[in-house]
Amino acid sequence: MGRGAVGRLMLKEGAVNTIEIRGSTIQSRSTVLIVSNPESGGHDTALLGGLATAYGAQGFAVRFGESSPHDKPDLSQHFDRLCIAAGDGTIRHVLAQLSMTEKQVPVDFYPAGTINLAARERNMLRNPSRFVSASLKREAKPLYLASLNDTHFVVCASVSPDARAVAAVSPELKKRIGRFAYAVAMLKMLAHWQRPALLISFDGSPFTAEAVYVAKGRFYAGPWSFAPEARIDVPLLHVVMLKQARRRDFVAFILATLIGRANRLSNVQIVTGKRVNITSDSAQLVQADGDIASALPAEIAIMPGSLSG
Repeated sequence: MGRGAVGRLMLKEGAVNTIEIRGSTIQSRSTVLIVSNPESGGHDTALLGGLATAYGAQGFAVRFGESSPHDKPDLSQHFDRLCIAAGDGTIRHVLAQLSMTEKQVPVDFYPAGTINLAARERNMLRNPSRFVSASLKREAKPLYLASLNDTHFVVCASVSPDARAVAAVSPELKKRIGRFAYAVAMLKMLAHWQRPALLISFDGSPFTAEAVYVAKGRFYAGPWSFAPEARIDVPLLHVVMLKQARRRDFVAFILATLIGRANRLSNVQIVTGKRVNITSDSAQLVQADGDIASALPAEIAIMPGSLSG
């Protein structure tokens, strides 16, 4: 198919899904559902149109869906492939809903939203045509979720200064300046620093710490990692514990993470396994994939079964 044909794609929805190319009609064999978050500051209808054109060029009929913290996605309709064009928080919500269905469909993560660590792990491209082409060529692997009390997460959860900063982020500022809103919230945290006593039970072994990160995926806050062996397609939790979390300890941890040496700090302990329980004698929130998702006590575990990644 030439480049000129791509620009003339017209997508239709109905009982019979078809694609019209330069006046001729061909039967579409598969349908892709593209889910986005309309409340996100990075929501871009033109970009979604580009994705639709790119999938259409590959023979897909296209349907659109929406998901936000206040609106669950409708996954009851028929689709053969799912594309989540949003950040990690929306990916978490959509996959939680998908896990409650019996659908086993390939899932693509388009790198949109404030931060998209799941897409980064797959090395996805922002150009819609290249993204779709790479997604269709990608080797299918299982996608494992981690349960967190009565919800789920995909990449990372934590009880940490980061979690308290996430709780303090202004939604309006986040829409205006994106990820930099987290830096503003973190600066506010410096004046009200906390060092909670956390008790961690990991696969039956006890530990104590003042901050804890549970990595299901490889990346953290961008192209950095404190658990480089973690993968969203491997059913394993990597628990990173800061024995002390003073301001200087946290800064040292972040700087070491930026250069890939967090595991070399004497103040950091890392263990791997399937299940972790975190408790504290003080009220603490738990962030998961960039959103406040729960509170202590927290039980985190690899969920049985998998989705089709």
